[in-house]
Amino acid sequence: MKKKIKFFFFGFGQTAKYFVEELKRSKKKFTFCATNTKKSCFVSFNKKKFKSFKFKNNNYDKKLLKYLKNADYILISIPPQAKKDLVLKKFGKILKKSNFKKLIYLSATSVYGNHDGKWVNENSKLKGNTFFGLARKIVEKKWTNFRKKSGLDINILRVSGIYSRENNVLKKILKTNIYVKEKKYFSRIRVEDLALIIKKMFFSSKKSMTLNASDDKPSTNIEVANYAARLLKMKYLTAKPISKFQNKMIKEFYKDSKKVSNKKMKKQLNIRLKYPNYKQGLRNIFNNFS
Repeated sequence: MKKKIKFFFFGFGQTAKYFVEELKRSKKKFTFCATNTKKSCFVSFNKKKFKSFKFKNNNYDKKLLKYLKNADYILISIPPQAKKDLVLKKFGKILKKSNFKKLIYLSATSVYGNHDGKWVNENSKLKGNTFFGLARKIVEKKWTNFRKKSGLDINILRVSGIYSRENNVLKKILKTNIYVKEKKYFSRIRVEDLALIIKKMFFSSKKSMTLNASDDKPSTNIEVANYAARLLKMKYLTAKPISKFQNKMIKEFYKDSKKVSNKKMKKQLNIRLKYPNYKQGLRNIFNNFS
């Protein structure tokens, strides 16, 4: 009887959940456990029960160590805290002694910073200096150094703006009727495609990769907002300057403008995206609005 593949998830948010659904569709036999910030408990998801261990800041349930040491594959989706990576800080020594086959750290394309709407790829200069970009850049460098010193199969996936059935521009436009006035280029990835990319990366024979996860069509915030409005048959949208937003995170986000290339990712993983551009992704969501 074939042994079940063992996964360990640091964080069990939207991406990890969609990844589990992707694994189920691929008919792979697997088990998994995860961390959360509240308490250790059994959790039910998608007809599967799994153990979820508390891990918050410096505190964690010691029982998770047994599962971490025996994991085949490890996915880290916890964002940096105060420009530090909690997983590397608390479990770096343990990871060195573990027998995992592959680890994926989910970084973000904010590491590239502002390139004034120009194309970037995995070899481009990392100029991230916003609240998000600087923290991601610092932590990603720590993982890269850890990879070099340990010789472990550690992979970095730089993820573009994720959208999904649950979180998307259609819902935002319906709720606010507002889009940012300034023209900025961004790249996106539908969460189902991100889940597929993660699966392909885990089971690839290639090791220690650093890849972008984005679709084929970087576009401006204005293009995407107008397309969403057309789908929703909304005639009027309000263009609001960034300076008028109170939310500091939005102001930080819109400091950057770049087009993220996915050519290396598609070549390395031999992948065909289900939603290669925002129009196909949003049209599908719109057609299935409930």
